[in-house]
Amino acid sequence: MIRPVALFIGLRYTRARRRNHFVSFISGVSILGITVGVWALITVLSVMNGFERELRERILSVASHATVSARSGWLNDWPALTESIVEHPEVLATAPFIYGQGLLTRANTVSGALIRGVLPEREAAVSTILEHLIAGDRNPLSKGDWKIVLGAQLARSLGVGVGDRVTLIAPKGRITPAGLLPRMRRFEVSAIFEMNMYEYDSGIALIHLDDAAQLLETEGGVSGVRISLQEIYRAPLVRAQLQERLGGAFHISDWTREHENFFTALKIERRVMFVILMLIIAVAAFNIVSTLVMVVTDKRADVAILRTLGLAPLHVMVVFIVQGVVIGFGGTLAGGALGVLTAINIETLVPWVENLFGIEFFPASVYVISDFPAQLRWPDVYLISGVSFLVCLVATLYPAWRASRTQPAEALRYE
Repeated sequence: MIRPVALFIGLRYTRARRRNHFVSFISGVSILGITVGVWALITVLSVMNGFERELRERILSVASHATVSARSGWLNDWPALTESIVEHPEVLATAPFIYGQGLLTRANTVSGALIRGVLPEREAAVSTILEHLIAGDRNPLSKGDWKIVLGAQLARSLGVGVGDRVTLIAPKGRITPAGLLPRMRRFEVSAIFEMNMYEYDSGIALIHLDDAAQLLETEGGVSGVRISLQEIYRAPLVRAQLQERLGGAFHISDWTREHENFFTALKIERRVMFVILMLIIAVAAFNIVSTLVMVVTDKRADVAILRTLGLAPLHVMVVFIVQGVVIGFGGTLAGGALGVLTAINIETLVPWVENLFGIEFFPASVYVISDFPAQLRWPDVYLISGVSFLVCLVATLYPAWRASRTQPAEALRYE
């Protein structure tokens, strides 16, 4: 059993003034290094969490939480299918859609686009794309009017605005005596949306579901049904439950599969940043080793006297482990507090720094996300603090073991 006397001596050594001031300097550097490492790690991971959350929200405002489609061909009896899907307690809403590809032309300008046929009244329940209109009607789509909603970048590339007309060329054509003729239809641009995501703003065009069905000759069928869920992180579980309920005739996917590579890359980036910034803490831990080795050398005679008085080698180890633990705990506590405060207030601190020095870290004209979103996750704080403290604890073992091996007769020979 470890006696309190070892703890008392360790704390006494920690706060004692050193004969060798260099030892005190190295101790201070160790605490500072651990503080900076923990501080930087919590702040950087919080900012990365914020960027990930911002990107996820923007992607899911256009993409669906889950999608049901037929294994082959069109989905014909979609009203009955939606009634079956909404019976699931975690499903909020559903909306049918028709996907197609086409060429949009205006004068001599041609641009490819994904054509999405939607029901406006139901699309609003599964997507916010119609809430990001920057020009045009608030209710831009209606059956039989042959109107189209373009992304901002797509409209700019075609050189069109609200009220202009574009020609949509569908890949499905008609066989005539003159050969295969593509299906073409003129649409009036009724609105323009901007999601601030290039792949959507430059490549998506919305038309009414019935107009898409007539243009693409779907015979009353749709490409699939989009699903909105109460909890997006339970999408894989809900997908599995719906697959079991609906059977193998339907293909069901969710956002974690459709954007798997992107979010996997974000997770790998977070892990790499964690490892890189942990090196700062590791360097500080090496300083702890140096500090304790010098303390052991400085207190060699004291250790010998304590051994002579009956202090066991294990208790000698505890004496020096306590010093390393105090350094590690102090640095981790200070770094954790600074990291949490910075992560909570970074959205205020960054504009203040930009105004103070007259700079702009992320110009809005260049970057889609021009601010510093941060999301503090307490499990990250606990993990970083725990790993930091554990590294500091491990760093104390070798110097403490060397101190426990001190032979009293040999250490006191020349004293």
